Amino acid sequence: MDAQSRGRAENIDPADQWVLNPNTGEYELRLGNSTAQSSVPSPRSSRRGRPADPDAARGRGGAPVREPREAPEQGAEVPQPRRRRGAEPEQQPGRRNRRPAKKKSKAKKIAAWTGGGMALVLVAVGSAGYLYLKHLEGNVSTTDVGSAAKQGFSKDDAFNILIIGTDKRTGKGNNGYGDKNSVGHADTNILLHVAKDRTNATALSIPRDMIVDVPDCETIQPDGSRKVVPGSSQVRFNTSLGQEGRDAGCTMRTVKAVTGITPDHFMMVDFNAVKTLTAAVGGVKVCLKHAVNDKDSHLDLPAGESKIQGEQALAFVRTRHAWGNQGDLDRIKVQQQFMGSLMRDMSSSDTLTNPSKLLDLAEAATKALTVDQGIKSVSTLKDIALEMKKVPPKNITFLTVPVIDNPTEKVHATVVVDQNQGPEIFDAINGDVSFTDVKKKEKAAKDAQAARLKGSRSAPSDVRVRIMNGGAVAGSAQETLNWMQTEKSILKSENAGNAPAELSRTTLEYAPDQAPQARELAALMGLPGSALKPGESVTNSQGLPAMSLTLGKDFKGAGVSLTAPSKAPDVSDKSTADKVECAS
Repeated sequence: MDAQSRGRAENIDPADQWVLNPNTGEYELRLGNSTAQSSVPSPRSSRRGRPADPDAARGRGGAPVREPREAPEQGAEVPQPRRRRGAEPEQQPGRRNRRPAKKKSKAKKIAAWTGGGMALVLVAVGSAGYLYLKHLEGNVSTTDVGSAAKQGFSKDDAFNILIIGTDKRTGKGNNGYGDKNSVGHADTNILLHVAKDRTNATALSIPRDMIVDVPDCETIQPDGSRKVVPGSSQVRFNTSLGQEGRDAGCTMRTVKAVTGITPDHFMMVDFNAVKTLTAAVGGVKVCLKHAVNDKDSHLDLPAGESKIQGEQALAFVRTRHAWGNQGDLDRIKVQQQFMGSLMRDMSSSDTLTNPSKLLDLAEAATKALTVDQGIKSVSTLKDIALEMKKVPPKNITFLTVPVIDNPTEKVHATVVVDQNQGPEIFDAINGDVSFTDVKKKEKAAKDAQAARLKGSRSAPSDVRVRIMNGGAVAGSAQETLNWMQTEKSILKSENAGNAPAELSRTTLEYAPDQAPQARELAALMGLPGSALKPGESVTNSQGLPAMSLTLGKDFKGAGVSLTAPSKAPDVSDKSTADKVECAS
């Protein structure tokens, strides 16, 4: 029986069993007069100190037997009984006129705990959810997308999460939105990048009507069998999900094919999420430059500030006819403004200082969510939210993939990536470059990495290197070998096959006396200083010392530079999460 069930059995509000620990700023489980328990509910079905067998706790005639309390050890501190709500605190002997220890208020503790972690509606799952993990994990739906997603989550790395809002109709009151017979297309898509040093994050919106090539993708069927769904050329991005049985892994692969950015995980919700989550937090403040009365979505709001939830909130983010040119791009801007407002409201709202409301939020968020296997546990979702919390709202940038009208259409209904602007933005995100001015926490480390590129360089003919594939596209090691020998005169190179383990980033390991060789190879290949790893040499097939080049998942092809831009490109149509903007 979990904490919530015990609370009902004893006529106790389950929210009252979670008590704020002022030393940690986290809620902990207290049962009766016991000391605080772990924030993870025990899987055992009986309370500590109570027999699992119900008959064992009864005497003659079935009367309950009161068990003697265990005497404390000599010298041990006996915990004081919890004071009832509204009761005056008891005076402790010897403490009269002593100034009480100054403690942070509950509100400040919770505000510090939630902070920027509420940047997007979906990461609310992690912040609220760990109050009773095992129960909430039963709410979260999962999809096994195989190798499209990572197996776990690292707190020490930058990470990319693809957030997908589908147009699938589920629940009551959703008949006015989306395609009635939709299998659930990728209607709203946001690629969230969180920087490694947590100083900044970028939320990149991907238009659903953008024309792309959807690659072949392997899907895992309910019976565990695998089915490859053939790719499609020159189709709308939203068909990367649902069409022909494609799952979220297909959408993740499509994002990588279009942008070069690899999503690590996905989070997916449908229409109901907006309604239930906004209701759980008591509404979201939005601002309109002009009054709106849209007959299609039934959105009816005055000019200025309003607080919306439920059906009105869904209508606000779904309607196109009320904004700008009545197109998807204008709706994306409104959705970005809505998410910024939601983040500000949640980080300042008393919702997150109230355990009962926290439970409502946790229930609503987890029931609305579908994720990949790598982040299916609520404890992992909590970790993601706490990492997001470290990012200041002023450094969370909302962008949209730069697009132009599809040149093949006479009547413009779709768009294509603007090749003059898009690649620069994609490279900046891939290189972990911020779109806001931030103070980098790792400046010393970056300076040290850059210093590895400075100094004397060997001639290409003196560079001796073994090439391994550590996560790049199959055949990349041989392709790189051919490029080195035929185009760069690096003849002392050889293909060493696959690396023992996959790497997210390409690395070049070398001994101290091989530093000039490493600098020359880095210059020829466009490797950043972070790719150079001082270490040891290896022995090549001729018995001579050589460097080890491992091509990681970031490898783009022989001769394609991996050096990230030092500065993000200027983007005129961007916003940050701390600014209040009015929809127009």
